[in-house]
Amino acid sequence: MKKARWVILLFLSGFAGWYFYPAKSLPQRSVIDKLIVYKSKRQMLAYQNGMLLKTYTVALGKNPSGHKQYEGDCSTPEGKYTINDRNPNSGYHKNLGISYPNATDKINAKKLRKPAGGDVKIHGLRNGVAGYLNKLHRFTDWTNGCIAVTNDEVDELYEAVKPGAVIEINP
Repeated sequence: MKKARWVILLFLSGFAGWYFYPAKSLPQRSVIDKLIVYKSKRQMLAYQNGMLLKTYTVALGKNPSGHKQYEGDCSTPEGKYTINDRNPNSGYHKNLGISYPNATDKINAKKLRKPAGGDVKIHGLRNGVAGYLNKLHRFTDWTNGCIAVTNDEVDELYEAVKPGAVIEINP
């Protein structure tokens, strides 16, 4: 019985260390001009002038495989877009707007006779109690098609990502 207690204590200690250990910050005065998302790896890479600055672990839409086809399909789009908006007062802890849908997305949605949708964002956690989830949100894909990071990470991105930065979202 003592061995089981030690195993549980060791697990809880490791978990607490992971949960509370702060992530590496971006270098001061970073200006992110490109983001590359790899949906299959749940990673978003931040670049300045071709140099990798940081890799973020992300959560995606509840239906993460494949390209977003229409509004409400809970998929995260794939393709090349830009960061076209910033909102410090959304239902989530800040967000950066992604220029979805582009012309190709609109044509494809029209073929399906569905609205292409919009409002795809990089955002933090839902305002209120969800902020306490911190890194735990990464264990499942939970958004309606957006790219989610922790609140601290979206604060960092909000300051560092330049308007019009390219975001490339890959399968």
